[in-house]
Amino acid sequence: MSRRIVLIQGHPDASSSHFCHALADAYAQGATEAGHAVRRLEVAQLDFPLLRSQAEWQRGALPDSLTEAQQSIAWAEHVVLVFPLWLGDMPALLKGFLEQVMRPGFAFDEKASNPFAKALKGRSARVVVTMGMPAALYRFYFRAHSLKALERNILGFVGIAPIDETLIGGIEAMDDKARGRWLAKLHALGAQAE
Repeated sequence: MSRRIVLIQGHPDASSSHFCHALADAYAQGATEAGHAVRRLEVAQLDFPLLRSQAEWQRGALPDSLTEAQQSIAWAEHVVLVFPLWLGDMPALLKGFLEQVMRPGFAFDEKASNPFAKALKGRSARVVVTMGMPAALYRFYFRAHSLKALERNILGFVGIAPIDETLIGGIEAMDDKARGRWLAKLHALGAQAE
C-alpha cells in the first residue's frame, strides 16, 4: 500500500551538499521506487522570518513562502525530518520553520472545546539526526533531551504519532563503507515508508 510522504530536509546550509542530503536522497529514492508519493521541503531554500512574539504566532499571517510547506504537511501521511545535531539540538533555522508552520488553526484546532485539539492526527513520523558524537553517548549520557523535546513538544503536541528515530553518530570519522551502510538503511526505510 503506497503512502504519501513529506521529507523535510532540515540542514540549514544550502551552499553545498552534506551527508544529511545524501540520507534524504536515499530515503526518497527508496520510497519512490516502492511506489510511495514523496514531496520534499528544503528548509535552507525557504525564505521566512523568525517569529518574535506569541501574538505573531497565534494571529500573524503565515509567510507566503511557507504555504506550500503547510499544504505538503497536511497532504502527508508520514513526515520525515532529517537534520544535523548542532549544539545539542536541531539547527535554529529548522526550529524557526517548525514554529512558523505549526500554528494554531493548522496544527491544532483552537476553536474546538479543547483549544489544543491535535489537528495533525493520523500521521506518523521518522526523525533522522546526524551528529559528531557517538549516538549512544547522545542517547544515554545526554539523554537525547532535544530529540525528546521535538517528539513530545512539537510533533506529539500536534498529534503526529508514532514517531520513530534514526540516530547516526560519529559522522565526521565515518568512512565510505559505513556511510554506504547508512544510505542503504535509509533507502530501505524509504521503501517501507517508515
